[in-house]
Amino acid sequence: QVQLVESGGGLVQPGGSLRISCAASGPRISAYNMNWYRQAPGKERELVAAITNGGSTNYADSVKGRFTISRDYAKKMVYLQMNSLKPENTALYYCKTHFGSADYWGQGTQVTVSS
Repeated sequence: QVQLVESGGGLVQPGGSLRISCAASGPRISAYNMNWYRQAPGKERELVAAITNGGSTNYADSVKGRFTISRDYAKKMVYLQMNSLKPENTALYYCKTHFGSADYWGQGTQVTVSS
């Protein structure tokens, strides 16, 4: 059974930084591609960043150059470092992976960018 638990969200001022984390557990979890999604009020959930089991990364155009996804294989953790945050980055951020025939999601961590 795969379980994902996000943490590290909070309130940050525009221009600030925040790092959110995803603790992953499950069989061979280090072999999976991992993703960060977000969903803002009234909007659809969107892919923010992805990292493969080999460490290759991909980002949404809106966060390129500001956000960095990384993973720690030994700790079974996935991180999203967010810099130069903007109010429009306010959302519930989810960790997600795919294993077998199923998608697995965490419960989300709220990031609010406001002065």
